[in-house]
Amino acid sequence: MLFGRRENALPTPEEALKGRPEPEFPLAGRHTVLGTPLAAPYPEGLSVADFGLGCFWGAERKFWQAPGVWTTLVGYQGGHTPHPTYDEVCSGLTGHTEAVRVVFDPARTSYEALLKLFWESHDPTQGFRQGNDRGTQYRSAIHTHSPAQHTAAEFSRDAYQSVLHASGYGPITTEILPAGPFYYAEADHQQYLDKNPAGYCGIGGTGVSCPIGVAKADG
Repeated sequence: MLFGRRENALPTPEEALKGRPEPEFPLAGRHTVLGTPLAAPYPEGLSVADFGLGCFWGAERKFWQAPGVWTTLVGYQGGHTPHPTYDEVCSGLTGHTEAVRVVFDPARTSYEALLKLFWESHDPTQGFRQGNDRGTQYRSAIHTHSPAQHTAAEFSRDAYQSVLHASGYGPITTEILPAGPFYYAEADHQQYLDKNPAGYCGIGGTGVSCPIGVAKADG
């Protein structure tokens, strides 16, 4: 590892690595499972949702398997360093979380259905870790693309908090923020578990069902 690892606190903008003005690698090609392009622009009528729920290898698979999802890609979001690399993000010195971008068809699925999948696919009470994966890059996050998405995310969080509390879990630590820059990850991380079926997946939920339909959003 090229950098001292920081697991327990986010860096300030002044502490963060400087990054670079342009990405070091292209985003090209098609989704290895869905066959759709990874890079924007996307067809008219589709919507975008961004989620962080631990290691993005397993998280991406959860979403590409969902009905109504047009494409998925993984990247880095919510930090300070422009165009970071995987090693830089893993150092804890960029401020990013590992994220999945989900491009979906609102005529075939809903943002609420994606929120339900998000909450049920990980433990959102763990702070800067997910299972055995520890570090700020594994924190739970929802990055919203519209006021309607933001409202739906907050309502779903509050509804899920109620059932989690009743099941003995603590407070949800999930960030809900307007989406900032999404920096796509290196090609070998895209659809990683399709390319490496026996690869590591640390994603696991609480077993507690999330109420659905707690708020309406068009995407």
